[in-house]
Amino acid sequence: MTSMENLVDFALEKRYESIKRLGDRLDGFSTLINWERFLTVVGGLYRNQTEEGGRPNIDIVLMVKMLVLQSMYSLSDPELERQANDRISFMKFLGYPNKVPDQTTVWYFRERLAKTGKDKAIWDELQRQLDAQCLKIKKGTIQDATFITSEPGHASTNTPRGDAAKTRRSRDGTWAIKGKKSYFGYKLHTKEDCDFGLIRALEVTTASTHDSQIDLSNEGEVIYRDRGYFGTKTKGFNTTMQRGVRGHPIGIRDVLKNARISRILSPGERPYAVIKNVFHSAHTRVTTVLRVYTKMLFSAFCFNRFQLATLKKQGVLERMLSTKN
Repeated sequence: MTSMENLVDFALEKRYESIKRLGDRLDGFSTLINWERFLTVVGGLYRNQTEEGGRPNIDIVLMVKMLVLQSMYSLSDPELERQANDRISFMKFLGYPNKVPDQTTVWYFRERLAKTGKDKAIWDELQRQLDAQCLKIKKGTIQDATFITSEPGHASTNTPRGDAAKTRRSRDGTWAIKGKKSYFGYKLHTKEDCDFGLIRALEVTTASTHDSQIDLSNEGEVIYRDRGYFGTKTKGFNTTMQRGVRGHPIGIRDVLKNARISRILSPGERPYAVIKNVFHSAHTRVTTVLRVYTKMLFSAFCFNRFQLATLKKQGVLERMLSTKN
């Protein structure tokens, strides 16, 4: 690095200090996560080992951070490129790179992650890091689902059209009705642990897929679910709210059991509130289940980092690590 580059970085750091005093959502976001580990699990995606050479290898850690920024601030690819070159807080988070990846590079990187399954490798590595901080599941998990809407075409979002609703803009989206409202798009299924409020697993389906068709539990794991999962089996220890059927209303024991489960389930709405209201990811512009999964994976990634900051502030992380030692 030249003396001029050092001088520029120093000036940016000084300018960032004033921004930090005003409040920066990204402040401290680079801590508590070992970003370099993602280079190991996604390594090979852009490795150029040919004798002829070719395009330079892409900084994997930088690209992962770009997708994190995109999820946190609900940015399109062009807007991500613009703000990463313009906002000092973004530059600080990215490590003041000499060159910010352009929108085409971002799109191709996200596509390659989705097609190769490397996005799941990033998620698995995050889970390993959570476990390494003594945040393993102990009390049980909560499974729930929420709609992620998409563009159905020219028809109103409240006009169900069945399979005919598939358009070039949202090829995999389907219609679903909940209550008296219709939704077009997809459904995000998540599993959150009861101990620390972290998302531990996720799946994305089309909107018409019933919640009960997705089981995110592991064998021997306690899984709490609402009435929408009634009557379905699970790999884990089934703790699902009971529902009366025709001629067989639920008894007082089931009423009390439902009340207890309901109290356990209530924190399960927090990830969706953050993903939709803070990250503004309730609506997606991508067109397939595969692409929506990658988008939602990074939204869940960002939520877990926010939750880690909360756990650190509450002293939970320090307490859990002290028990390890």
